Amino acid sequence: MNILEEIIETKKEIIKKKKRKFPLEEFKKQIAFNEKKYSIYEKLKNNFGIIGEIKRGSPSAGIIDKNINFKKVAKIYEICGISGISVLTCEPYFYGSIDDLKIVKETVKLPVLMKDFIIDEYQIYEGKFFGADFILLITRILDNEKIKNFIKLCEELNLEILIEVHNYADLKRIFELVENWENKMLGINNRDLDTLEVNIKNTINLIKFIEIDKIIVISESGIKKKEDVEILKNCGVRGILIGEGFLKSKNLKEKIEELKN
Repeated sequence: MNILEEIIETKKEIIKKKKRKFPLEEFKKQIAFNEKKYSIYEKLKNNFGIIGEIKRGSPSAGIIDKNINFKKVAKIYEICGISGISVLTCEPYFYGSIDDLKIVKETVKLPVLMKDFIIDEYQIYEGKFFGADFILLITRILDNEKIKNFIKLCEELNLEILIEVHNYADLKRIFELVENWENKMLGINNRDLDTLEVNIKNTINLIKFIEIDKIIVISESGIKKKEDVEILKNCGVRGILIGEGFLKSKNLKEKIEELKN
């Protein structure tokens, strides 16, 4: 069993426990279906932008900062003009929690991404309940029926969607399933989920097959220096998602300015 399969199996058990503690019907009763506060889609439609990530650690990076101050980092992102914030809610592998999303949402006036391994509709309702503006759907871990159902549910809940692909097979499948890209973005993950190796060339290779005038492309992982940003921007990427590149820097504000400019 590789790390991805391990995460999914653990996630199934966590969701079972959550459902017993707080049933899905309770979320449904309390959710404001039409409420939509901040749009990452609108921000990136006409302008290049950066999504800053907040996480305590990951299987590839290990622990970055177990005691990271989510409020403080979120505020720095907002002050420095970041377009949106990605919050790792995955437990235990990323040391995350849905409460982290709530903290960030209450701290800033920016679009907030619930970044997790979503395999059950329960998680989507949970994300909406705790304030997510957009949700990550990973093509690799979902069958066609789930992808279609989850997209439909996100549309009903007024959630924007970041649909993540890793290779050409993922891309081909998504193009067969998604026709309307309104309020949806295509994320290209530069990290191989099987080996955890990362290379921004993955975005450069895959974007050739995407109609970038019709689809907002976001490059994820492995973006650490301004040359990376320039290369990705020049090949048609409209947004980049940066986690470790920011969180491991000695001065977060300076690093943001360096990559923004």
